[in-house]
Amino acid sequence: EPPLLSLVLSVNNDHSSKNRETADVVSGNGSKPFPWDKMRLPKHVIPVHYDLLLHPNLTTLTFTGFARIEITVNQQTSSVILHSKHLQITRAAIQRRMGNSHTEEEVMVLEYPPFEQIALLAAFPLHVGQNYTVSIEYSANLSESFHGFYKSTYRTQEGEVRVLASTQFEPTAARMAFPCFDEPSFKARFSIKIRREPKHLALSNMPIVKSVSVANWLVEDHFDVSVKMSTYLVAFIVSDFKSVSKMTTSGIKISVYTVPDKINQADYALDAAVKLLDFYENYFSIPYPLPKQDLAAIPDFQSGAMENWGLTTYRESSLLYDPEKSSASAKLWITMIIAHELAHQWFGNLVTMEWWNDLWLNEGFAKFMEYVSVSITHPDLKVEDYFLGKCFDAMEVDALNSSHPVSTPVEDPAQIQEMFDDVSYEKGACILNMLRDYLNAEFFKAGLVQYPTCPAGDTQESQLQGDGFCTRNQQTSSSHWTRREILDVTTMMNTWTLQKGFPLVTVTVKGKTVHLHQEHYMKGSDSSPSTGYLWHVPLTYITSKSDTVQRFLLTTKTDVLILPEEVEWIKFNLGMNGYYIVHYEDDGWDALISLLKENHTAISSNDRASLINNVFQLVSIGKLSISKALDLSLYLKHESQIMPVFQGMNELIPMYKLMEKRDMDDVENQLKGYIVNLFKDLIDKQSWNDEGSVSERMLRSSLLLFACARKYQPCVDKAEEYFMKWKESNGTLRLPNDVKTAVYAVGAQTIEGWDFLFSKYRLPWFNTERNEIEVALSISRNKDKLQWIMDQSLLGDVVKTQDLPYIIVFVAKNPSGYHLAWKFLKENWNKLVQKFELGSASLAHMVIGVTNQYSTRERLAEVKEFFNSVDEKSSQLRCVQQAVETIEENIRWMDINFEKIKICQLKEKQKKKLS
Repeated sequence: EPPLLSLVLSVNNDHSSKNRETADVVSGNGSKPFPWDKMRLPKHVIPVHYDLLLHPNLTTLTFTGFARIEITVNQQTSSVILHSKHLQITRAAIQRRMGNSHTEEEVMVLEYPPFEQIALLAAFPLHVGQNYTVSIEYSANLSESFHGFYKSTYRTQEGEVRVLASTQFEPTAARMAFPCFDEPSFKARFSIKIRREPKHLALSNMPIVKSVSVANWLVEDHFDVSVKMSTYLVAFIVSDFKSVSKMTTSGIKISVYTVPDKINQADYALDAAVKLLDFYENYFSIPYPLPKQDLAAIPDFQSGAMENWGLTTYRESSLLYDPEKSSASAKLWITMIIAHELAHQWFGNLVTMEWWNDLWLNEGFAKFMEYVSVSITHPDLKVEDYFLGKCFDAMEVDALNSSHPVSTPVEDPAQIQEMFDDVSYEKGACILNMLRDYLNAEFFKAGLVQYPTCPAGDTQESQLQGDGFCTRNQQTSSSHWTRREILDVTTMMNTWTLQKGFPLVTVTVKGKTVHLHQEHYMKGSDSSPSTGYLWHVPLTYITSKSDTVQRFLLTTKTDVLILPEEVEWIKFNLGMNGYYIVHYEDDGWDALISLLKENHTAISSNDRASLINNVFQLVSIGKLSISKALDLSLYLKHESQIMPVFQGMNELIPMYKLMEKRDMDDVENQLKGYIVNLFKDLIDKQSWNDEGSVSERMLRSSLLLFACARKYQPCVDKAEEYFMKWKESNGTLRLPNDVKTAVYAVGAQTIEGWDFLFSKYRLPWFNTERNEIEVALSISRNKDKLQWIMDQSLLGDVVKTQDLPYIIVFVAKNPSGYHLAWKFLKENWNKLVQKFELGSASLAHMVIGVTNQYSTRERLAEVKEFFNSVDEKSSQLRCVQQAVETIEENIRWMDINFEKIKICQLKEKQKKKLS
């Protein structure tokens, strides 16, 4: 009987390699045609073991390398095709063993840069079943971007700039550090040697076994041979980092590495990592296979973190925590990120998707496991409360026509990069959570644990099917799944992984009969509803008569369920555990709105948040009027829980943000007043300190920033008073962490305050507050300051370029900055592509964040025109399609709803006068 999850998650792997270039490719020297015409490597030759020697020079910012790759031949060939990008190859040879003797012959190297491939042409055929060794000597520059083997810098407290070199290979940048078979299925072992100056320290996936002095000024570190793994998980760092260490229960050494000045901020991450690694070993019942796990904070880092096996790397703000100065949200964020990267040590590293089309198996699982693990290791953080926010984020992009199924064919590096999006991570996690809720946690875990299990014996030695995967064909006693159950779950999951989007379930109650209807929820009037779409929807519901959760699997377009008695209201999708939204026909919504206004705590806070989300999504597709949604939002006056409050803000704030970009001052200001008024009582209740649970502290921080930014006078007065005192103390006064952003934001509204704040931003002891200060600097109304902060972040000297994507989006949200941000994006497009890489999440964040509050036809034409004018690869990015669709949706939304909001606001005004 096949194990559960390999089946549950069986996805259509489209491995056909579609060739986009002409087959008649020619190498750089034009002498011989390149012997391979596809973007995916041939399977003729398989790497078994890499011996790598790397020597980075942190002064000249170059490195030299020597790679010896043992290969096995599966199909006779006279060429070896592998990946290489920006490497100057100086010599290549192939060694063959004949009996006891070795013969080595130099070979010709052809390059084909469009596919980032090289071909080694042997003068003799390579025979099946024989082992050969490929040797390549090369040199290169350290990368100036955030991927490959790249340069990073930091300033010491004395102001000295120091250089280090670190790696980021996922998805396709190992080829920038050494020639390799750079596809996830080509797993091999790695023996790494690194040359460095004596004052530096080298780290890699495995521990150092010995260090040899090569010269007075040069040391060569030899690292232990790795387990079998994909190239994208290889990592090495040469730096002057310091570390702190602890052992886990099972004797794994955990260390956190940081720049020397920040080592006092490493303890929280160290303790969290020890707890989490212990948890995962226990949960998966599979021992962590390496002797150590290092967590390194890199001063320049594009994403949040990376799961390199045994050497996970992080942005500093994703790992370093100062108990004195860090915010509550920083603690939550850091814990979740460590949980994510350590989950990957099993899901992703031990068991790997064969190709990037199934990236969600890596990322959806790791994102899901963050919640499973942290809810147990750090119960005080109450992470389970925030999970539904992930599903709302995913639905926002998944409701567009430009979305894609979680499992979708990809070919070139930019398309692969684009897979690292909310659909792979958040939607992946949400459908797994829905499955767990449907099956129950224990039953789900039984199948989950089966997924990464390898055959008896050590995991690295498990039989490989020519591609470096654990064969998952053994039975585990923990699972009692029947073939029928496996089949049902597989069929159900395929409806969620193989089609894009999600269902809208419409509920009509007639007496005791509930009529159900499902359709594809999609924004945009041009998009005709997709008729072929059908999901297996695990419905859950409670009613006014019973809070026992009832279940019903909807597998057809329409169905009916019978209630035991008539009810006043019915609420579907309990806790928003299902990845679908619900519309209540007839007076279904009115009954729920009455319930919220009269007794909102009758349903859970997550159920309230889901009603807020769903009602506004239904306005977007014309199923409900905006007045109905605003009517529901009135209950928020009595809401105090974080998720419904945040969801209310997420739905209401973008409405006036659209107006801010269109000089609609009257209605915009009335709407702002309406929103401040909804939350006024809650804002007034907030204490200006750091007391309370994590969720209370996060709520305080967001509410105060919102109130101050909206010029709510009591908030502004208090923040101004704090800022003046802080300024008078020359920044030495300790402000409560949760109110800092609000205080800085108000202070930065004057030029003098802005300059003072920036002078503190530059100082090392404000490093944990840099993100808060960036928010405050970006919401200034002074256009020169906004332009300057964007220019500085592109230069990357004082403001790190890694923060540019966030800064440019903050500026774009600012009514004084949106023109500047769009102009900046256009003028620097090529630089941004070079630095952040085509298809990356950073680039998508900028494109969407800068344009998603436009709602005029002129702006739409401008955005289209710009992206049509850039190179074809840029214009075809999914984020460009998302941006265009979002603006079209905004135009439609404003056309339908603007006048109605005007009327609602007038009615509110009259009501106030009367009362």
